[in-house]
Amino acid sequence: MLSILIGTTLLLAGCSKQQTLQAIFQKNTPHQAYARQLQQAGLDRRPAGRAWLAAAAQALRDSLVVALPFTETGYFRPERPGAASYRFGVRAGEQVHITLTLAPGANARVFLDAFEAVPGQQPTPLASADTLLLDFRYRVENDGQHLLRVQPELLAAGRYTLRVLREPGLSVFPVQGRNDAAAASFWGADRDGGARRHEGIDIFAPRGTPAIAATAGIITRTGETPLGGRVVWLSAADNAGHLYYAHLDKQLVQAGQRVRAGDTLGLVGNTGNARTTNPHLHFGVYRSGLGAVDPLPFVRRASAGAPLPTGTDRRGEFVRLRAASQLHATPSANDQLAVVPLRPQLPLLVLGQQGSTLRVQTPAGEVGYVLAQAVVGASAKPLRRLVLPNATELRSWPGAEAPADGALAARTAAVVLGQTEGYSLLLGAQGETGWALL
Repeated sequence: MLSILIGTTLLLAGCSKQQTLQAIFQKNTPHQAYARQLQQAGLDRRPAGRAWLAAAAQALRDSLVVALPFTETGYFRPERPGAASYRFGVRAGEQVHITLTLAPGANARVFLDAFEAVPGQQPTPLASADTLLLDFRYRVENDGQHLLRVQPELLAAGRYTLRVLREPGLSVFPVQGRNDAAAASFWGADRDGGARRHEGIDIFAPRGTPAIAATAGIITRTGETPLGGRVVWLSAADNAGHLYYAHLDKQLVQAGQRVRAGDTLGLVGNTGNARTTNPHLHFGVYRSGLGAVDPLPFVRRASAGAPLPTGTDRRGEFVRLRAASQLHATPSANDQLAVVPLRPQLPLLVLGQQGSTLRVQTPAGEVGYVLAQAVVGASAKPLRRLVLPNATELRSWPGAEAPADGALAARTAAVVLGQTEGYSLLLGAQGETGWALL
């Protein structure tokens, strides 16, 4: 049966590479198209196909929680279809940058899907990609939580590195030669003794420093007001909203003028109600239907990439805990999210590594994080050694419908790597690995 699945999957993968996604954003994602191909081929009625579809759905219901920037090295397990899913917080206006790099020799098709997670609703698709373009960005529209699902094609194997970064939603910082470190007064600060709130950020710079277009667009208005002094309004061509430049010493554009990102709009000053302060640009962002929004996520510097994990690469290896511990939903061992108790006899398959933690899967399919220093290689310290009295069929996981590729003959020497619910994880002399009822 596995040979039939492999042949069919290779045929599907070959067709899909000729008809792969034409753009990142589209009505039918590559993942959805592949799922339909599995169903049309009847693989959704086979154990492996059912497991692949179930893993895709489960990933959206039960995700791990991470913080950006995030870097993890991962492993695709061919014998047990799965999907990695990560939840992270986002701010309106920032841009999320996702890349997945396959290790040399990995030839699998991989699907990346980003979703907005709204409590009580189905996740809303935001952006998708597959193997031909595993690097994409999208701007965040609302504060909240996003999900990222990573899933390879059926029966795929290989290692990869995933990076998720936070970047500014606007391409250029609005004051020449400055960055968000020059911002002082932020969104929501008291004004006029608490009578109103600050609807922007103040970026300090010497008088006469160019205030520049943070993105391409059209100048919709210029003028002078009691609060803002000399102001410029820019309607962003990329739908970021209306950008507001205030307290300018001089305006250098006119209404109706088209500008490119980086063009000078005016010069920093302290006109309007800023007469008693040092020269600075008041920068605001206004969005249709929302009014003023916090502009900092639009211009905040990109997060530095999280470092790659160090130490032994255990991806694809079975490990056991040195002592009873817990499975965590986040890489932080201090969290209390979805904590699952783990016994030392339980073998854990390492699916990924992040910092000093391992992303592992239990025999029951639960996925979470444990500390790397808390585990030992299961093959280095097996629970016991034995000689099998009878021929033993190996399964991919306890209770699997189909056997794994391999069996151990009678009177074969084997070691027990771990145990759970009457099943033993066996390792044969030729590297055969699988579960058996002993």
